[in-house]
Amino acid sequence: MAKEVEFYFDVGSPAAYLAWTQLPRIAEEAGAGIVYKPFLLGGVFQATGNRSPMEVPAKGKYMQADLERFARRYGVPFRHNPHFPINTLTLMRGALGLQLREPQRMRPYVDAVFRAIWVDQKDMNDPATVGAVLQDAGFDPQQLLALAADPQVKEQLKTVTQEAVGRGVFGAPAFFVGGHLFWGQDRLDFVKQELQS
Repeated sequence: MAKEVEFYFDVGSPAAYLAWTQLPRIAEEAGAGIVYKPFLLGGVFQATGNRSPMEVPAKGKYMQADLERFARRYGVPFRHNPHFPINTLTLMRGALGLQLREPQRMRPYVDAVFRAIWVDQKDMNDPATVGAVLQDAGFDPQQLLALAADPQVKEQLKTVTQEAVGRGVFGAPAFFVGGHLFWGQDRLDFVKQELQS
């Protein structure tokens, strides 16, 4: 059976954005599949007592510089979002809803949202900004809003988030390969090693 990497992510995490840019190549080189797991990082923080490193001033300052270093290493654009933190509840419901109903459109949607937050520094707390970003990416904002409000989608986001907590996830991004948990985009080398072993 081909190897798979399960990828728990939330678009509000800059580290998840960096992992998003690298994981497809890593998986392809290893001949592995990716199982995308959109979840709600805020729910995980609440359940585990964790919090964003950016809330600790010294750690946040260090993390910002470290994320920029990794972005340069990966050759991808990255800029800290001045509107951080972003309330990602509706955005993640949109991702999960597309995964359930139109799976081929989930990646382009997440690409657009990640870019808006971590490259273009858009205020994705503002519904009008979200609508404009989605429209520009070829999505119907009203349809996505309706999808995000679907009770099945809401329940599934809760389920995936609770599943993550139950498996020991405490932050984003998180990866599972063969039952082994790896946390943080700076652990992608270990993900790669596990996939190739």
